[in-house]
Amino acid sequence: MPYRAGMDITLNSHEARVLGVLVEKAFTTPDQYPLSINGATNGSNQKSNRDPQVDFSEPEVRIALQGLRMKGLAGLSVASGSRVEKWRHSARETFKLEDRELAVLVELLLRGPQTAGELRGHAKRMHDIPTIEALDECLATLHERGFVRTVTGGRVPKTAQTLCTVLHPDGASAEAAASARPPAGSMAGSPTAPLAASNSGPIADRVATLEARIEELDAKVEHLMQELGG
Repeated sequence: MPYRAGMDITLNSHEARVLGVLVEKAFTTPDQYPLSINGATNGSNQKSNRDPQVDFSEPEVRIALQGLRMKGLAGLSVASGSRVEKWRHSARETFKLEDRELAVLVELLLRGPQTAGELRGHAKRMHDIPTIEALDECLATLHERGFVRTVTGGRVPKTAQTLCTVLHPDGASAEAAASARPPAGSMAGSPTAPLAASNSGPIADRVATLEARIEELDAKVEHLMQELGG
């Protein structure tokens, strides 16, 4: 379903990061795209070009991908003769954005609010942005379409995306999470802490819970596809 003005597409922190990774890798490493679950997980957890840094598990990434598929932003890509499940994004088609605009939006998903100079320097690794004026044109379109907003309060205004309210998976800002980070080796600040707190059983039990959620999402998607096809 194509994006239109006023359409409410909201991503959680996992979906925002995974969508950003899919689009980023399509731009920067097309020979390794579409991505496997392992590739999407590694891309989500990589230390460079990311803020906040996270530690997603493969089941968490799989759930995020299923959520993106339900929102029309990702889908499976099945290569002939391959048994490896791979995923590609459909953000360009769903949001109706040009490549340069998409690169700018994705940079905001991967790194959070940025000044114009930061945004141009970071986003041009995905698509050429020759001048600040070219960036301003992209931002004007994204503002008009409701994808970004201006953040004031600092010395220099910043631009933030509007698809995901809080990019950090524990619900805190990157700055607050960094200041409250527990000692090394502690589980308290892990992105999966909410899951661990609600389920004190062994890891196998938590994985089973995630797998059950995936199966439920698969069933809902299958039912939806049948309705649309019928």
